[in-house]
Amino acid sequence: MKTIIEPFKIKSVEPIRMTTRAEREPLLDEAGRNLFLIKADDVLIDLLTDSGTSSMSAEQWAAIMRGDESYAGSRSFFAFEAEVKRITGFKHVIPTHQGRAAEKILFTVLHRPGAVYLGNTHFDTTRANIEFAGDTAIDLPIPDGLIPSKYHPFKGNIDLGRLETALGEHGPKVRAVIITVTNNSGGGQPVSMENIREASRLARKHGTLFIIDSCRFAENAYFIKRREPGYEGKSVLDIAQEMFSYADGTTMSAKKDGLANIGGFLGVHDDALAVEARNLLILTEGFPTYGGLAGRDLEAIAQGLREVLDESYLRYRLRTIEYLVEKLQQNGVPLIIPAGGHAVYLDAGAFLPQIRPEQFPGVVLANELYLEGGVRGVEIGSAMFGKRDPRTGAPIGPAMELVRLAIPRRVYTQSHIDYVAEVVIAVHARRTALRGLRMTYEAPFLRHFTARFAEA
Repeated sequence: MKTIIEPFKIKSVEPIRMTTRAEREPLLDEAGRNLFLIKADDVLIDLLTDSGTSSMSAEQWAAIMRGDESYAGSRSFFAFEAEVKRITGFKHVIPTHQGRAAEKILFTVLHRPGAVYLGNTHFDTTRANIEFAGDTAIDLPIPDGLIPSKYHPFKGNIDLGRLETALGEHGPKVRAVIITVTNNSGGGQPVSMENIREASRLARKHGTLFIIDSCRFAENAYFIKRREPGYEGKSVLDIAQEMFSYADGTTMSAKKDGLANIGGFLGVHDDALAVEARNLLILTEGFPTYGGLAGRDLEAIAQGLREVLDESYLRYRLRTIEYLVEKLQQNGVPLIIPAGGHAVYLDAGAFLPQIRPEQFPGVVLANELYLEGGVRGVEIGSAMFGKRDPRTGAPIGPAMELVRLAIPRRVYTQSHIDYVAEVVIAVHARRTALRGLRMTYEAPFLRHFTARFAEA
């Protein structure tokens, strides 16, 4: 059949509070025109993130009832550990309350004066944890990955030529090469197995660690199955296991492809690194067999990791994104192609060419989607990643100005997605009337979470 249906039945529902534009306008003003500061009850369709917003399955809720809340040696930890090891193969599995906690531990342990990290594109929390430690994160995406309208099957790839050059230039200062799968800041685009393999080879050739940020490992594995020659007959589990076989470690937010509402982990092979990480874990997260999580959360993640590898689910998951991309393309909306795995990325720079990067076109567009139809997305552009030149004070913008509409897993139906398309198309029709913003408050790290804006 041409129609790919949701491979599940709806067993429980949550009401949506319907609001009008007249109600939403003062709410946005009160929030300083920052959608992070809007109450969830005042949002109709919440596409701010796919992190921790999934609907859990009946089996996950059943697993929660089996949670062992023992402080040390909980059987729920060993169930969690066994499932992570089955997929990733890492010798040491260290649970954390979410992905950024795993990043914080890893980059604290790896820190050395002048340390450098090379990646396809570091996401906001990854970059923030690296920079908070006083180190440097350098993005090395392939050129095609920076052209939203250009097709490439693996736009999330790291530029191998630039990677080898950077490894040579920075030498022992490079503490790790980090590949994010899928590449979130680059449009949710996948990374090929060939690229992972070669990046791993180069890292090891230069004596540095190769780390996979594996929040969306199953989506990436399914893209490899669909798009990379030689993998069409392999299972998603086999592909995921090969991906991890090239890595020295991984950080993961289980709030994405763990299909859970909280949790994450750090996985490594090196014994000494694991000892340091566990010592810091005890200080900041908890005992090594719970790591800031309840036993019930560990059980839910273990079950979620089994469910996320189901190819019927992954086929539906990726088709949801493709469906929305196709509807918007048909109406001339500029966006990143091809469709990624977890979100639709609107090209705010092309959508609103009259608004300069320093006037935050992505924030303007995201705000207008909220006003138009109560749809909440997130800007990935000058607000999230912009900096100022320390010598001149001039703004330094990111490579792309985007608005991400991240689709929570197993939450919204086709009619919800149709509604989102209508909202985007309506805003696109009157795009020339929109004007820029100025930032009136910013925090030193991850400023987009709490920043406030006003008319430019």
